[in-house]
Amino acid sequence: MENIQKLEKIVSQVRRDLLRMIHAKKSGHPGGSLGVTDLLVCLYFEIMDHNKDFKMDGKNEDIFFLSIGHTSAAWYSVLARSGYFPVKELASFRAIDSRLQGHPATAEGLPGVRIASGSLGQGLSNACGAALAKKLNNDKKFVYCLLGDGEIQEGQVWEAALFAQARKIDNLIAFIDYNGQQIDGTIEDVMNLKNLRQKWEAFNWIVLECNGNNMQELISTIKKAQELSGKEQPIMILSKTEMGHGVDFMTGSHKWHGVPPSDEQLENALSQLEETLGDY
Repeated sequence: MENIQKLEKIVSQVRRDLLRMIHAKKSGHPGGSLGVTDLLVCLYFEIMDHNKDFKMDGKNEDIFFLSIGHTSAAWYSVLARSGYFPVKELASFRAIDSRLQGHPATAEGLPGVRIASGSLGQGLSNACGAALAKKLNNDKKFVYCLLGDGEIQEGQVWEAALFAQARKIDNLIAFIDYNGQQIDGTIEDVMNLKNLRQKWEAFNWIVLECNGNNMQELISTIKKAQELSGKEQPIMILSKTEMGHGVDFMTGSHKWHGVPPSDEQLENALSQLEETLGDY
């Protein structure tokens, strides 16, 4: 329980960071970023065996790919708070010539970022390649990848899904941020995904489900996924979240997909989130 409380304190700080980053530049995607914060903190502070002395090849360490690139503010905060680069650099988010672009990119050389993910639908393909390389190199570490539920309307995702099962890539653990929202409305209204579990199982993936805004559930589900690895099947975790989680007036609405908070809204939001590690 003590460890869960520690992780939840980090979550609160990351949510404060990303809201301040997006507000400062009057640009960004708060809704999805707030929703995926628990998972990113869980991975980087509890689950992954990763090296803060960043090397692009990721040999002998767990690596992560953010496919849903517009949630970059949450990822940047987690990378900074876990030691990849100075926390004060978060203030440069979305600035011209910053290493912290609105969507992650590699040209700027930001530690922790291995692919550009401004264009949706490509992360799983990259994760498949990295995971296959690890298998060929007898590297026993895992590859993790986070996609959005709206993002998987992209056809390339399903090509990657077929490839992963055909090549028996069983060191890959992927997640779908399953909040039911996308930029133009609900998933159901824009392009209904129907039964996602059945879809991924039909593609011969092992499928698990959890509450992606519950730290204990995330930890136990990911550890179960690790136990199920090595069985010649990739693993998908449907992480059910709320867009805007942690801020009452942002929760559950697609309207906060890409709208920055006003001064008054930021003050309201921050009043709901404990400052635990010190604001940047």
